[in-house]
Amino acid sequence: MIQIQPRAVPQRAVAALADAGIHPLLARLYAARGIARSSELDNSLKALLPPQALTGAAEAAQLLADAIEAGARMVIVADYDCDGATACAVGMRALRAFGADVHYLVPGRVTLGYGLTPAMVEIAARLEPDVLITVDNGIASVEGIAAARAHGMATIITDHHLPGDVLPEADVIVNPNQPGCDFPSKALAGVGAMFYAMLALRAELRERGAFAGGQEPNLADLLDLVALGTVADVVKLDHNNRILVSQGLQRMRAGRMQPGIRALFAAAGREPSRATTFDLGFALGPRLNAAGRLSDMSLGIECLITDDVGRAMNIAQELDKLNRERRSIEAGMQEEAALRLEGFDPGASASIALFEPDWHQGVIGIVAGRIKEKLHRPTIAFARGNEGELKGSGRSIAGLHLRDALDLVTKQHPDLIVRFGGHAMAAGLTIREADFDRFTAVFEEVVAGLVDPAALQRRIETDGALESGYLGLESARLLEQEIWGQGFPAPVFDDIFRVERQRVLKDRHLKLELAKQGVRYDAIQFNFADGAPDTIRAAYRLSINEYNGVSNVQLMLEHFEAA
Repeated sequence: MIQIQPRAVPQRAVAALADAGIHPLLARLYAARGIARSSELDNSLKALLPPQALTGAAEAAQLLADAIEAGARMVIVADYDCDGATACAVGMRALRAFGADVHYLVPGRVTLGYGLTPAMVEIAARLEPDVLITVDNGIASVEGIAAARAHGMATIITDHHLPGDVLPEADVIVNPNQPGCDFPSKALAGVGAMFYAMLALRAELRERGAFAGGQEPNLADLLDLVALGTVADVVKLDHNNRILVSQGLQRMRAGRMQPGIRALFAAAGREPSRATTFDLGFALGPRLNAAGRLSDMSLGIECLITDDVGRAMNIAQELDKLNRERRSIEAGMQEEAALRLEGFDPGASASIALFEPDWHQGVIGIVAGRIKEKLHRPTIAFARGNEGELKGSGRSIAGLHLRDALDLVTKQHPDLIVRFGGHAMAAGLTIREADFDRFTAVFEEVVAGLVDPAALQRRIETDGALESGYLGLESARLLEQEIWGQGFPAPVFDDIFRVERQRVLKDRHLKLELAKQGVRYDAIQFNFADGAPDTIRAAYRLSINEYNGVSNVQLMLEHFEAA
């Protein structure tokens, strides 16, 4: 059962925002998302938190500046997702602009697995680096950092994941979530942490007079990469992250972006001049991620760091092909999962864990996410990893911190999980295949003990009814230009409509014509083939449907029920 639950709207905040000149509709939406002052909507670069506030950024800058002056060789070790790829690209482009001798490596998801492992260090050692830098990983790489130091490498960790009980003994750690860091934004993505390290490095080089005889590199030119990685990693869009994303989108809309970003827009059939967070999260991000899931993320990184427009287009087309393959694999896995869960009533369970021997490691996270969305339970999907092991990828619901749950499993049963890491809403882990049933039972017990039963009731939070005067193209375009995402959700409205017509498209999607106060609206609910009653209460998003050059407002239904 799904409940439609309107958000509370603090009227004092609405009035304050409207008095400051904010559009009345936006004032209501912002107030419902915790915005009380117009200063919290300042998305200019001057409102960005300063790099010196991030623990480790200044120390990393000094180490890197010394290395550049000495002509030392640097190697970036990246993660194999979109956040890791964009963080690597930011590092490569910035460090090269500063005159550094810099290279990169990225582990294969299946062959080497996540993070800076000792095996990854051995591969990096072949490049004979003086400095090794991690992006979007490293905070859990205690053994990997020790191996790098044993090779005589200076080590810098740039990461955003939550640390374990023991920190790696790196020369410098740049991570807003490390103990003792007072940086106000704990929601920086991996690409955000690397961008801040580069801002600090530029300030250090400026102080040393490195740009006295030439033009200083403009790091704002990298904000398209920062925006993409931030949105794709589904981190909370707090004020600082909204600034980073807003600035990146402004540059995309103005046509100022890396050739690889432009090529990804073309491959996805999207128009950069109308770029939105939806494009980043659901069109560009998945194409980059497809490389890390099914092939080698080096392909994605090369797309982002090349200045050759033709090469960028060729790589983007290859990424698009991989993404189509990923969707096909995912569809098959989804069918298998649906068969496994046919007739399953999640009401008696607080969690779900699934394993199929032929599932692909690169797609289990997406499958876990789909099941979590459908059944509203913390879900972990497993695939076979190294001999005798299973690799799991989990997705959680509001109300359960997934990494904390896995940490508690480890504390109660130290021999059960081989390794784990992640966030509140997503985590990865490795267990022994022989322990799957035991893990399933222990995980269920831990989740049931941690989660409030009310959190297991799926709710759709809405912004209430939308006044008829705002139910049109002008409002849809207004909302499309704003920054929405994790922790700052896109508006969903709810209201009562009369169903005038309905039909099913392609045996999958319900197309409706709805009426309210004598005005008719086109509406659609994807992946829903059941019919609708004569009168419905619908939760919907405003969208723009373009056909043969004509634009019309369309209601994207999230859920409806008889009214």
